[in-house]
Amino acid sequence: MGFHITGDPAADKVLDDSPFALLAGMMLDQQYPMEHAFRGPAKVVDRFGSFDPAAIAAADPEEFAAVAATTPAIHRFPGSMAARLQELARIVEEQYDGDASRLWTEAADARDLLKRVMALPGFGKQKAQIFVALLAKQLGVRPEGWEQVVGDYALDGYRSVADVVDEASLQKVRDFKKAKKAAAKASASS
Repeated sequence: MGFHITGDPAADKVLDDSPFALLAGMMLDQQYPMEHAFRGPAKVVDRFGSFDPAAIAAADPEEFAAVAATTPAIHRFPGSMAARLQELARIVEEQYDGDASRLWTEAADARDLLKRVMALPGFGKQKAQIFVALLAKQLGVRPEGWEQVVGDYALDGYRSVADVVDEASLQKVRDFKKAKKAAAKASASS
């Protein structure tokens, strides 16, 4: 099947080939357009030569921050995201022996999976729910109770990156988010 999140087949292939890249792309997806966030791992591969958690965790923090900040940067806040990415790599290395997929393959159930994801740097409840929905909808990782723990992200529609399978669905998710922001802004000002 393969991911179609970034609009760049080479960047999507990095996500296909590396569970850690998929996890890192989700981490980078904040205050930054989602397709650009998920391109971050491919940028790291191009500049650093690898997306191996052990190599990223062991990299000199200043040198890795420079890799992340090289134009086009991996995020609009490349320094803080480089540090967060190294911390994520350290956790994956130490707790999952460098295999990010163990995060979900070894989860007892959906609640456990959500808890594991929420324990990672940069993952609040909503982002963790979206990631669990992404695993379920696009990778078929559906531990018991996944629909309940992800809430509305389990529904059919175009709410998040979990629903992006091509350019058209990406645009529908963008439109949904834009409408949601506009509604929140309107209710805040009334």
